[in-house]
Amino acid sequence: MPLLARTTRRQILAAPMIPGIAAFAASKRDILTGAMSAEKLKAMLLPRAEWQPQPTASDRAKWEALPADARKLLLDSGNAALKTEWPHLPATLFLEYLRIGNRSHYEHFNGIRRNKLREMVIAECVEGKGRFLDDISNAVWSTCEETFWGYPAHLNAQKAKSGLPDVSEPIVDLFAAETGSLMAWTLYLIGPAFDKVSPLIRPRIHAEIDRRILAPCLDRNDFGWMGLKGQRGLNNWTPWINSNWLACALLTERDEKRRAAAVHKAMHCVDNWLNLYDDDGGCDEGPGYWNAAGGALFDCLELVYSATKGGASYYQVPLVKEIGRYIYRAHIAGVYYTNFADASAVVHLAGDMVYRYGQRIGDEKMSLLGADAAAHADVAHAGSIGRQLPAIFNYTTIRTAKAAQPLVRDVWLPGIQVMAARTVEGSAKGLYLAAQGGHNAESHNHNDVGNFMVYADGKPVIIDVGVETYSAKTFSSKRYEIWTMQSAYHNCPTIGGVMQSPGREFAAAKVKYSADDAAAMFSMDISHAYPATAGLKAWNRSWRFNRQKGEILITEAYELNKAAPEITLTLMTPFKAVAVAAGELKVSEKVRVYFDAKVFQPVVEEVAITDARLRGSWGDKLYRVLLRAEKPPAAATWTTRIA
Repeated sequence: MPLLARTTRRQILAAPMIPGIAAFAASKRDILTGAMSAEKLKAMLLPRAEWQPQPTASDRAKWEALPADARKLLLDSGNAALKTEWPHLPATLFLEYLRIGNRSHYEHFNGIRRNKLREMVIAECVEGKGRFLDDISNAVWSTCEETFWGYPAHLNAQKAKSGLPDVSEPIVDLFAAETGSLMAWTLYLIGPAFDKVSPLIRPRIHAEIDRRILAPCLDRNDFGWMGLKGQRGLNNWTPWINSNWLACALLTERDEKRRAAAVHKAMHCVDNWLNLYDDDGGCDEGPGYWNAAGGALFDCLELVYSATKGGASYYQVPLVKEIGRYIYRAHIAGVYYTNFADASAVVHLAGDMVYRYGQRIGDEKMSLLGADAAAHADVAHAGSIGRQLPAIFNYTTIRTAKAAQPLVRDVWLPGIQVMAARTVEGSAKGLYLAAQGGHNAESHNHNDVGNFMVYADGKPVIIDVGVETYSAKTFSSKRYEIWTMQSAYHNCPTIGGVMQSPGREFAAAKVKYSADDAAAMFSMDISHAYPATAGLKAWNRSWRFNRQKGEILITEAYELNKAAPEITLTLMTPFKAVAVAAGELKVSEKVRVYFDAKVFQPVVEEVAITDARLRGSWGDKLYRVLLRAEKPPAAATWTTRIA
C-alpha cells in the first residue's frame, strides 16, 4: 500500500500493518528504556502476587462503596448483557474479508462477544453474588475456543496470509492483544470464583494467554508493530498492542524473570514508536486515532508506573506532555475535532483517561477537556476494561472535577504542518480555521496537501469529509480509487482534471506560519503535491484569518508550465450552498463565500452518503461546491473570502 511517512523523521503504516515500505532516519531518544536496563526494571517491579492495580471482586468494601448511580449503571449493563445472545463466529463470516472485502460484519459480532464478557465481569464485581458466574464462564470458555482472537483484516502477519487463521502460528494484532488483556483482567478480578464452576477454567485462561500473547510477543521480534527488525512503519498499533501486552504480562505471567523481560521488551517497542515522533507531539493519524496512540501511550505508562510503585515515571518528559496536549489542540468545539486523514469529524474521547493524563503531566487544559468529555459519557461503556476500571474508581472525583472546553486560540504543529486558529481564546463563537501542509504518505493518508476546514460558532461549514467504513479496499493498492481519499473531494484545487498523487514526494514546500492578536497566517507551495501532468510550476496557497473582521482570505497564486482547460477549487460542505449574488455564495445561515465572478462559475453537486460511518457525522448527504475557472491564464492570483 502506498502509504509512507509524515515527515522525514517518521514513517507510519496505516492499519492493517503492511511490510515493504522504505524507512527514514529516526531520532533515538529511548525515553523509556534509555536509562532503564532490564535488570534495573526487574528490581523495581512489584511481584505479581503483590501488585494490586485495581480492587478485585473479593474486595467488597471498595466495590460496594461506589456511588449508587454508578453501581446501577454497571449492573444494568451487566443484566442487559445476560439477555443478549452469544453470537457465533463461523468460518464463512471470517472469510468475508477475503471473499468480498467486508471486515465490519465479523468485527461487529466479535465486539458483541467481548463487550458482553466485559459487562458481565464488571457487574459480578459490583454485585458479588455469583449470579453472573456461569455466563462469564461460558463466555471465557468460548473465547478460549476461538482459533484467533484478532480480526480477519490483520492476517497478513501470518505466513499463510489472509483467509482463515493458522492455529499453528499465533500472531498478535490489535484485537488479539486487547482480548488477551480482557481475559487477563477477568482472571485478576474474579479468578478464584471460577473454581466454583470448574478448577480447569483458570489454567485454561493462563494457557491461552501464554500461547496467544505472552510467548509470541516475547519470543518473536518480527511483528511489524515492534519496530525491532528495522521496521519503521509504526503507528497506533505499537502503543495500543503494547499496552495490552503489558497488562497480560503484569497480571498473568507467573515466572518473575520472564515477566520482567516482557515488560522491558514492551517498553523498548514503545520507545521505537516514540523515537519516530516529532517534538511537538502532533498525531498525523488524527484525534480519533489519538485515543489508541497517545492515549494508549498513557495506558502503558500507567501500568509501568503502578507496577513499580511510581519508581518508573515518565510524566515530566517533554514529549510525553506534548503528545497528551495534542488532543485539546485538535479540538474544535463540542464533539468536533480536526479530522485530517482517516479520522471522523465527531470524536468521543475516553474522558477519564484524558483527565488522568492531564493530571499526571500537570496540564489543566487537558484535565478540563477530559472532565468535560467524561460528563457526557457512561461509565458502563468506557471502552476497554483496562480503561473502564480506573474510570469506575475515579467516578466521584471526575464528576466533581472542574470541566470545560479549553478552546485554544492558536495551534501550530510544525512536525505534521497543521495549524488552527479561532476568533477568541476559550470561545467557540466566531470562525475557526484549520489547515494542513504535510505530504501524501502520512499515516492513514488522504491526498490532501493544502486542505482546510472552517467552522462557525463551533459548527461545521467547510469540512473534511473523513473516511468511510473500512474494507479490504481501504488498505490496498486501490485505496485512492475511494472518493473520500481523493483531493478532488477535499478543499483543494484540481488542475485540468488532475488531482494530487499519493507518495512521500508529493508534499508541501516553503511552509510558513505566524499568528498574533490581529491575524493568523499560513502559506505553502502545494505544486509538488501534484504529478507532472498537472503542468504546475508553482501554486502558492495562503490563508489569512483576520480575527477582528471575522473573515478568512484564501489566496491562490499559481504559475503553469502548460495551459490547462480548467481549474477547479473545491469546497466540501454539509449545507446546500446557494448563489445570492454574483460572486457570493450562501453556504450556511451565518457564512458566505465571496469569489471573483469574472473568473469562477460556481457549481453545487449533491453527494449522497450511504456509508454508516460517514452518516454518523454528516447525515445522508453532503455538497461539493466547485468554483470553476474555464481556460484560465498561465499565471494568476485569486482570492476567495469566507466571512
